[in-house]
Amino acid sequence: MDLKRQAAYMRKSLFDQGYLDEQFIQLEDLQDDVNPNFVEEVVTLFYKDSARLILNIEQAMERSPLDFNKLDTYMHQFKGSSSSIGARKVKSEATQFREFCKAGNAEGCMKTFQQLKREYTTLKKKLETYFQVVRQAGPAETACRPK
Repeated sequence: MDLKRQAAYMRKSLFDQGYLDEQFIQLEDLQDDVNPNFVEEVVTLFYKDSARLILNIEQAMERSPLDFNKLDTYMHQFKGSSSSIGARKVKSEATQFREFCKAGNAEGCMKTFQQLKREYTTLKKKLETYFQVVRQAGPAETACRPK
């Protein structure tokens, strides 16, 4: 299988398996000859920023009693950034976490946060591999695009 086909297949499976949603496609639409790595740059930025938020949430989760308002605020920010790159499963866990915050359910928050981190890490690995293949495949043919 050539690299372009492999990249297309990997991209399709990220959608088929529910890791990404249409927001990712909107990012791709903003990518052009001037910004050929736009999507990868946005995703890299997301992982850089969100690492700090995850750390904040982890620290807040260690406090007793839990400050559900603070946790909800952090997770609201995290959900926003996840949405902006189309990280569907991560966003879904963030939504669930916020529901548990509103309900004051510490157990639910703990479990959901662990699941969120798993989804977050899995997506990160999958996207890193995907972008690696995309880079190896080289730029997409733009001959068909009117100048």
